[in-house]
Amino acid sequence: MINYHEPLFRPPSEAHSLIIQVTLGCAWNKCAFCEMYSSKQFQARKEEDIFADIQSMSPYSNHYRKVFLADGNAMVLSFDKLSRILDQLNTTFPRLTRVSAYAIPKDIEAKTDKELQILAEKGLKLLYVGIESGDDELLKAIDKGENFESTCHALQRARKAGIKLSVMILNGLGGKTFSQQHALNSAKLINKIQPEFLSTLVLSYPYGEDHFMKKFKGDFIPLNTIELIAEMKVFIENLELSQSIFRSDHASNYLILRGNFPRDKQEMLNRINSVLDDPANAQLRPEWMRGL
Repeated sequence: MINYHEPLFRPPSEAHSLIIQVTLGCAWNKCAFCEMYSSKQFQARKEEDIFADIQSMSPYSNHYRKVFLADGNAMVLSFDKLSRILDQLNTTFPRLTRVSAYAIPKDIEAKTDKELQILAEKGLKLLYVGIESGDDELLKAIDKGENFESTCHALQRARKAGIKLSVMILNGLGGKTFSQQHALNSAKLINKIQPEFLSTLVLSYPYGEDHFMKKFKGDFIPLNTIELIAEMKVFIENLELSQSIFRSDHASNYLILRGNFPRDKQEMLNRINSVLDDPANAQLRPEWMRGL
């Protein structure tokens, strides 16, 4: 059996996947809002240790069809190492249909188009990317290490190679100062990428607002609940997606939205408008039910 290096994080949609840790922590780990891997020093795990974990699950080889490569950005590994890991997974799990991982744009840019295509052919079918925002000023304020163009270019390359994308925008990330440009530029970026899956989370403060504000490079005035939902309205209004599954149902979200673009866009806007028109009777997630 696998002895994981805790804490272990995974996307909600990977609840039934086998999780294999190929890295520990996050190679960037500078984002102002993120505390997920603050307790870990980043390192790439030794190949023999990764293969030992895979082999330990061989008695259950017919049980698993999906594998998630942890931790924060497994795509930081070299093409050669990722390729060997995928080969080992395919050999061990004959019913494997999908391998997925977290990634940041610079991880993707480090691979050639041919390398991305080979990884996709070997089963790397889905990357989860926390875009956070499409606004360059805000991305700089949170020390994301990416901008509109770097994110757009990398993710378009991944899609062209046959890798699907699940991307995330962080509602409320820029507070009142950046709210409008955050919503508009995030929608603009998403429209250019056309991801298969899109989600929104709400900015949270695991160590308190003061801790976040000390790391945020600019003026930050938090949005209240209704202002968060108003920002979501601007974002969704400006989305022009041809075929994307949208989810805003993470534990951090006050307003739960689910739908497919473009089919359900107006229905979701109607739901948002009903909240903004009558906040007192809005059916929002109560504070005690929210969390990370």
